[in-house]
Amino acid sequence: MKILLLGSSRFSLLVLKKMIEEGLEISMVITGLDKPSGRGHKVQPNVVKTFAIEKNIPYFQSQKLKNEMDNVKTFDYDIAVVASFGQILSEDFLNFKPVINVHPSLLPLYRGPSPIQTALLNGDEKTGVTIMKVAKEVDSGDILLQKEYIITKDDYYDTLEEKLANIGGELVCNYINNYKSIEPTVQNHNNATFTRKFTKEDGLIDFNMKSVDIENLVKALADNVGCNLKINQEFVKIYKVQPITDCSCEKGQVLNDKKHFIIGTEEGCIEILSLKSPSGKMISGRDYLNGHSEILGRNLL
Repeated sequence: MKILLLGSSRFSLLVLKKMIEEGLEISMVITGLDKPSGRGHKVQPNVVKTFAIEKNIPYFQSQKLKNEMDNVKTFDYDIAVVASFGQILSEDFLNFKPVINVHPSLLPLYRGPSPIQTALLNGDEKTGVTIMKVAKEVDSGDILLQKEYIITKDDYYDTLEEKLANIGGELVCNYINNYKSIEPTVQNHNNATFTRKFTKEDGLIDFNMKSVDIENLVKALADNVGCNLKINQEFVKIYKVQPITDCSCEKGQVLNDKKHFIIGTEEGCIEILSLKSPSGKMISGRDYLNGHSEILGRNLL
């Protein structure tokens, strides 16, 4: 069966790689347009297009696929697989050939653009992947396959995204090989929950939060929109943290300990394990304190 893959993100790429690893035939990729990226804002292709070029997979770029149906109807494929494409698909496309979606949550939970971030932010014990029929309303289609994943204490966004993408690729293979015997299940729309896009403002660390909530925030957002902490009128990017329960610091106070970058929170303390200074270099919390000993014992609120 020839597959048309629609996707533009790292998640899309990881699903695509797993599908190829599982032996599926990718006849074409549809992805987004090249966009400005990096400090120089140089126009660059996304990771899906770059991979397609490397592997000699035919690709088509579109900003609004609903305006490209004359082209789409010339493509040689049997089924379309959507994985983090970022566009609303037209009824014309949905009615042309079968379309399924790889969604990294246990639908109807966490419909929308940020299911992985939301699961981590909420401190969920488990998440998963759903393969569903694509319907007009976002993430509302009938469920074809689902698989749970137990979130580990070491999972941050990037690691969880990769694990769920691999599960997604495997489930697509399972569906392609067994679709005749798979019965769709209608979602319970009364149980639907919805996610939103996160911004840089969401990643600002606030010591009025509990230490466990700060850890969840960093796990969810550090790898994508970024987590920041304001020190000495400068923002440092925070990448790894851990809660400390046995701590005597006041809320916002830096522990007077050169070996451990520990700060008091609303409940417990949080240790900063790795961060990126304004100079752009990734360093440990201990190394940061070596160059900023003046903050020891200071309250950052």
